[in-house]
Amino acid sequence: MVVIGAGPYGLSVAAHLRAAGVAVRVFGEVMGSWRHAMATGMFLKSTPDATDLSAPEPGGRLADFRRVHGESELTELTPIPCDVFVRYGQWFQKRYVGDVEPARVAGVDRAPSSSGFAVRLDDGRQLTAAAVVVATGLNGLASIPKELLRLAPEGAGAGALVSHTSHHSDLSRYAGQRIAVVGGGQSALESAALLHEAGAQVEVLVRERRVRWGSVPQPRRPWPQRLAQPASPLGTGWMLAAVCRAPGGVRWLPAAARLLLFRRALGPSGGWWLRDRVEDVVPVRTSCRVTRAEASGSMALLGLAGPGGSEGLAVDHVLAATGYRLDIDALAFLAPTLRRRIVCVPGSKAPQLTSMFETSVPGLYVTGSLAAPMFGPMMRFVAGTQYAATRVARDAARWVVAP
Repeated sequence: MVVIGAGPYGLSVAAHLRAAGVAVRVFGEVMGSWRHAMATGMFLKSTPDATDLSAPEPGGRLADFRRVHGESELTELTPIPCDVFVRYGQWFQKRYVGDVEPARVAGVDRAPSSSGFAVRLDDGRQLTAAAVVVATGLNGLASIPKELLRLAPEGAGAGALVSHTSHHSDLSRYAGQRIAVVGGGQSALESAALLHEAGAQVEVLVRERRVRWGSVPQPRRPWPQRLAQPASPLGTGWMLAAVCRAPGGVRWLPAAARLLLFRRALGPSGGWWLRDRVEDVVPVRTSCRVTRAEASGSMALLGLAGPGGSEGLAVDHVLAATGYRLDIDALAFLAPTLRRRIVCVPGSKAPQLTSMFETSVPGLYVTGSLAAPMFGPMMRFVAGTQYAATRVARDAARWVVAP
């Protein structure tokens, strides 16, 4: 069996499979996206209780990792540095998963002479697998609005005047430059703070009328407050508590209702601990929309529309914190013939999945953010690993024979 991806979901699925005695090969760089698609100095937006990977036995929580290494326990009032989470994932891999092969999977198709899959690696090796689990996270799914793509003509490469936040691990390269950050969520706001602190001249362009900030956690809330706004890994409120407690129930909603829930359950916002680094520190334009973007020599010229009318803005670079597109066709390693067989959720390009995360192609499973339109917003976060990993591993094991 093959697991593609060695982030939180891939490691969690592999841990459960190996605990069940299933022969599994895991391909990818351990916590690769967290190491290369997150800028140095970033923190997790989630609380410690919502960042545990799913281990097949007790002892694999973030708190256990901290205790083993003699580090202090993290609380709701302690933002988690990304590098701490990366070290936790690497420790989890060594303890529960074992070998992870760094080779990149370049192709997956149906095996011509069996019911399994043919898997091709980027170094030319080929193997067969009875089942495949896609746990690639948000790799390859970054979305840049078409208005901004004119700043990245084909072949521009590193010289493009626009990039996505996930393309950077170090924002200090923009010190002394004028940067426009497009977006109003955590990625935009934290990137803007890091750019400002690195010496860049930053301006944040937000479509919404205001920037939303998370509230400071209250570890000891009075019981009437806990009853009115129950806690969940994604925040407080009955809706969030319900979708976190029963992701399987979300799957039974009509497709239109699931997509609406996916898009609106958690709107763009910044972590409470970030507010002091942005508000009244970094210029932020709200109710601002980019209507035009063009290159002029080494500068990017933006046309903006806002409450005061239209105006222009000239910057050295545009950083798009504009989210991700959940599109199964973006997984280029899946053969076109295989992708065409995957039934998608009506109104989207995300795969329709069984209660065990299996696609319409028998033996092919998808976890993480691509599963969110089926199982709800918890699949966009580490908090969903427990629900997904236990079910994927339990079902996928039927395709293979234990050694």
